[in-house]
Amino acid sequence: MAEKSKILIIGATGCIGKYVVEASAKVGHPTFAFVRESTLNFNRVEAKLVDHFKSIGVTILHGDLYCHQSLVNAIKQVDVVISTLGAMELADQVFIITAIKEVGNIKRFFPSEFGMDVDKVNAVEPIKSMLAEKAQIRRAIEAEGIPYTYVSCDSFVSFLLPTLVYLEPGATAPPRDKILILGDGNVKAVFNEERDIATYTIKAVDDPRTLNKTLYIKPPKNTLSFNELVAMWEKMIGKTVEKIYIPEKQILKHIKTSPVPINILLALNHTTFVKGDQTNFEIDPLFRVEASELYPDVKYTTVEEYLGQFV
Repeated sequence: MAEKSKILIIGATGCIGKYVVEASAKVGHPTFAFVRESTLNFNRVEAKLVDHFKSIGVTILHGDLYCHQSLVNAIKQVDVVISTLGAMELADQVFIITAIKEVGNIKRFFPSEFGMDVDKVNAVEPIKSMLAEKAQIRRAIEAEGIPYTYVSCDSFVSFLLPTLVYLEPGATAPPRDKILILGDGNVKAVFNEERDIATYTIKAVDDPRTLNKTLYIKPPKNTLSFNELVAMWEKMIGKTVEKIYIPEKQILKHIKTSPVPINILLALNHTTFVKGDQTNFEIDPLFRVEASELYPDVKYTTVEEYLGQFV
């Protein structure tokens, strides 16, 4: 059996990064977490998470995204780099690209994508600019000739399903009386549990089928329209809820007049549930592959299973 690649996760304590670290360590990859030491001194949550990483055998490498030498020193120790940096640091992945190019030993780079395929979306602002930054990073990777895999996992279940996309401050569970549906409710979207996203990502690390391709995570049981999602919820709670359909024109108006971060969430939901940018194209096997088909052994969390906790 081939030796497992050594993996470095940059952004290891973030909302998806922590799951990628755990998934990597769980299957025996020598796993390295790139952590800013100064953050641990005043962030008890992250400090506790780093202690957890150590307990499962993860090597902690202290450094800073903006310190070139610390990046180089970390990258020299591994075979694969996975970035899970957040929205505010997407453009700064150019520093990782520069370090990878200098070191010259990296077999694969996974930039921070973990959303919709940025080359396929038709988004409005403010999401349009954020996705453009991801696309620019893609082009930079390709221009430098760095081997890559782009992970396109569409929607995180923890962001949307606990409230069925309902942007009500303080809401912690799906509505049982009235649900707002964006558009006509017939557009398909994709929902993935974060641990499953991490599992599929790590599966792809040493898989030649995913090299220089986009890895889509589109499990068939988790590809649903808004109407199908609501119908599933109604069946689970044994009750019909009132449905209010919000036309696109009204959604676009709300995007322009709403404050941050509501405008960001609305724009994201617009491209997902109105434009259908997660599902309105075919997967070209020459450039793209689908995770649940490549790895049928993975038992992913279905939407129905996830919603069950709120019944």
